[in-house]
Amino acid sequence: MSLTHFDAAGQAHMVDVSDKESTAREAVAEGCVVMAPETLALAQGGAKKGDVMGVARLAGIMGAKRTADLIPLCHPLPITKVALDLTPDASLPGIRVTATVRTAGQTGVEMEALTAVSVACLTIYDMLKAAEKGMRIENIRLLRKSGGKSGTYEAGA
Repeated sequence: MSLTHFDAAGQAHMVDVSDKESTAREAVAEGCVVMAPETLALAQGGAKKGDVMGVARLAGIMGAKRTADLIPLCHPLPITKVALDLTPDASLPGIRVTATVRTAGQTGVEMEALTAVSVACLTIYDMLKAAEKGMRIENIRLLRKSGGKSGTYEAGA
C-alpha cells in the first residue's frame, strides 16, 4: 500500500482530488477525558468558568471548521454538518465526546471529525485543569466513515 500524501520522490504533497466523484460523506469519531468523580461533578454544572460542556461543544465545531488550517495537507471542505455529543460517564469517570461531520464533496471528513473530538477534549481539560491537572485525554479514534471510493469503514468490523 502506498501513502497518498507523498509523491514518487517521497516529497509531501496535497492529494489531487479533482478527478474524484463528489459524494455524500460522513465521519464519526470519539474520545474521552478521564477525571476524578469530583471533577466530573464540576463539569456538570459547578465549574467557575461556566458551562464546560457547552463551551467544549462549540470549540469542537470550530475545530472541525479549522481543520485545513491545522493539518498541513488537508483540503478545505464545505462542511454541511458538525454535531458533538458530550456525555458524562461515571464508569470512566469522565466525559465521552463523539463528533459527526458531513460534507458532499471529493474527499472525506475523517480529519474534521477527529479534530472536533480533539479540540473538544482539550477544551474540557482547559476548563477543568484548575480542579485536576491529572486528567487524561484517551482513545481518540475514527468510529466510522462513509462515502467515497473506499466506501464504508466501521471500527472493529
